[in-house]
Amino acid sequence: MVQHFTTTDGIRLAYDVQGEGPPLLCLAGLTRNMDDFEPVLEFADSAQIIRLDSRGRGASDYDPDFMNYTIPQEGADALALLDHLGIDKAAILGTSRGGLIAMALALTAKERLSGVLLNDIGPEMDPEGLSHIMDYLGRPSAYRSFDDAADKLPKALGRQFPNVSLAQWRVYARRIWAEGERRLQLRYDPKLRDAIEAQSVTGDLPDLWPLFDALGGLPLALLRGENSNLLTRACMEEMQRRRPDMISTEVRDRGHVPFLDEPESRAVIAKFIEALS
Repeated sequence: MVQHFTTTDGIRLAYDVQGEGPPLLCLAGLTRNMDDFEPVLEFADSAQIIRLDSRGRGASDYDPDFMNYTIPQEGADALALLDHLGIDKAAILGTSRGGLIAMALALTAKERLSGVLLNDIGPEMDPEGLSHIMDYLGRPSAYRSFDDAADKLPKALGRQFPNVSLAQWRVYARRIWAEGERRLQLRYDPKLRDAIEAQSVTGDLPDLWPLFDALGGLPLALLRGENSNLLTRACMEEMQRRRPDMISTEVRDRGHVPFLDEPESRAVIAKFIEALS
């Protein structure tokens, strides 16, 4: 059951808690929401699965000041949820931006973390993937219905995601969009685009390896989509070199990002939760 709590600046954030065991806080990607972690609920018998809609996403309030859509603010919101739940320390399963938040927290609030599982994200991001994100960020949906999306998504994303059934594409669409009168509607604040454009830096991206290195001493796992256009294999290999103990795998027939219901994903999640225990 989705619940809400209010941050110190008055934003109501939606969250869900299921299961018992070591707390596992699930943080979604830039435009995504807690529904992406529905497959993780199967582990509720061995972990406390906590799912959060970051501000401006899913069932959480949109922030009237889009400049608050930042990794530091969203990290602070994640800690505020743990405080609200009375949890001193939790592991984070971070998809894309959620993984960046996890790495940032390792640098600024490591005492609150018990481990990190990164879903198709690392300290280096391929410009091709970043460009693809900007192609759709904040843009209206091109699809009339979930069935229309399921029919057309294989053509749009099939290079990264081959061998995905129509039923799987329909679930994918339901997690991203909401039904509208004439077309599917975004489930996030379109001003996220304004935030990213305003915060963009010119020239090279900042060096994020210190954030990754800050994960030292914590249980660590990594999923990479075999066809990912954001996390390169070379970056994954360097991450593994720096952390030989990192649990990792490539997820076949997946790009950015794996759905988390694949056998490879489920095996890594299970092994990661076992490491937490």
